[in-house]
Amino acid sequence: MKTLKKIAPLMMALALFAIGLDQVRAADDKAPVKLQSLRAGTPVNQDNPPANHRQERDHPVGERDFVQMPPLVPHTISGYQITKNFNKCMDCHAWQKTKESGATKISVTHFRTREGVELDQVSPRRYFCTQCHVPQSDAKPLVANTYERAKGMK
Repeated sequence: MKTLKKIAPLMMALALFAIGLDQVRAADDKAPVKLQSLRAGTPVNQDNPPANHRQERDHPVGERDFVQMPPLVPHTISGYQITKNFNKCMDCHAWQKTKESGATKISVTHFRTREGVELDQVSPRRYFCTQCHVPQSDAKPLVANTYERAKGMK
């Protein structure tokens, strides 16, 4: 019995070693995996040329795919300037300009700080519209997917 207690750890170690060798042999038998990134080999410090697609022109506001999804921009924003001193989107979407422009008012949520304090101007964290709101385009999906809209949005 004492001998078995002494040999058991050694047998366990040998069994684990054999399993490891088996996996190494199996890995050697397979061809190497070749991965292709979306950057197609372009180094990280360089940009890929822009994709050949166009932003869609004015059309009705699209439906959302999930409840908290920011609305898509239903018009081209090519050439729009958004800097810390100027935001072209506010020319139409600011509350005081929507009656004249016919554009959708920006949400009241855009006037709250992270702590929930109400402001009289757009919160700095919500000022750069295109970090959430994106224009629609005729671009094809980069990768195949099986995405489906949220059930409550169908």
